[in-house]
Amino acid sequence: MCSGLITEKQNPHSMDIDKLSTSEILELINKEDSLISTAVQKVLPEVEKVVEFAITALKNSNRIIYIGAGTSGRLGILDASEIPPTFSAPREWFTGVIAGGTEAVFRSIESAEDKPQDAKRDLNNIGIKKGDVLIGIASSSTTPYVIAGLKYGKQIGCRTIFLICNPIPVESENFDVIISVDVGPEIITGSTRMKAGTATKLILNMISTTTMVKMGKVYGNLMVDLKVVNEKLRDRGTRIIEKLTDLNYKEAGSVLKGSGGSVKTALVMVKEACSKAKAEELINRYDGNLRQIIGDISF
Repeated sequence: MCSGLITEKQNPHSMDIDKLSTSEILELINKEDSLISTAVQKVLPEVEKVVEFAITALKNSNRIIYIGAGTSGRLGILDASEIPPTFSAPREWFTGVIAGGTEAVFRSIESAEDKPQDAKRDLNNIGIKKGDVLIGIASSSTTPYVIAGLKYGKQIGCRTIFLICNPIPVESENFDVIISVDVGPEIITGSTRMKAGTATKLILNMISTTTMVKMGKVYGNLMVDLKVVNEKLRDRGTRIIEKLTDLNYKEAGSVLKGSGGSVKTALVMVKEACSKAKAEELINRYDGNLRQIIGDISF
């Protein structure tokens, strides 16, 4: 079944990798990794479609779900887990499901990917529903667990996306979008945690970050929607307020405290000279889009 897969082929450039010096191995890996960005660039039109699906889903009280096995599953969970702290987004907006459950995040459970019957159960356990965006991640394009999950998602009315690093499979009717990234054979044959994993991470970064930008979670390239939950974020939030207002660092910190630790609320309070309650009202009225509230600021 896997003999024709790109990810299972031997890389001609690494046939003698065990004969190379440490520096030569590192240079070889780095050279192969340099091909990934170009491969990802070729699938940007497909990634754009996924982002549009994601924005629509979130605006309609749906969410984005990643499903995968092994490295693919872990990458989905990693990306989903970073959205709340980075953008102060609700935790339910992005979530990840991995074959084998929580234990598989920390320990390889290779047999879990061959249990397609588990996919429906796992998705139902997190409350998947019509209108959600289900992104199946499987470098090989053959993972039974992921394919079964996507088929089920399609049946119940989800947008389904298949993110793979091999040619598009014959049975493509279950997928609204197929992102097929050709990164070539791996340095170590079949080790898709390497180039395929890196390509996957880049694409997930693009999907989640672009979606959050379009959902009004940034102002320029600043994380204005962050909530202060530790000293590092308190300092970052204070500096953002200082940068976008005429306040000094101490004054900015005071306003941040008065806003309840919300940078966006603090900025509206300062720029609109209003109370915390009024600032929150404006933020809700404009769906969190700070630029629509305070306009353009040079910084």
